[in-house]
Amino acid sequence: MDTMENNQTDRWFYAVVQNPGSSGEQLMGFNDGKTGTDFIPVFSTREEAQQCFLVMPKDVINDKYEVQAIIEDDLITISEQGRYVVYHMDHKGSIKETITK
Repeated sequence: MDTMENNQTDRWFYAVVQNPGSSGEQLMGFNDGKTGTDFIPVFSTREEAQQCFLVMPKDVINDKYEVQAIIEDDLITISEQGRYVVYHMDHKGSIKETITK
């Protein structure tokens, strides 16, 4: 029987995925105009992500969006590859904590 190690410590977040299921699938990211920081917002719950998504700038004509769960380890890998900071945010878009630097 397979068991997952550390499954008690895995942290999951919700992120907005742009063009899910396509070759152009990616996590929705932004640039903070004040600091020049590229970042990916993530949320504790699907509901928080959906609420904040309503006020996020997006191209609903050309792109599709979906809120998906993602494990913290994958967020760290993605942020390192793309040089993004991952911010854990609330439903209003305020930063609760920085997941990666």
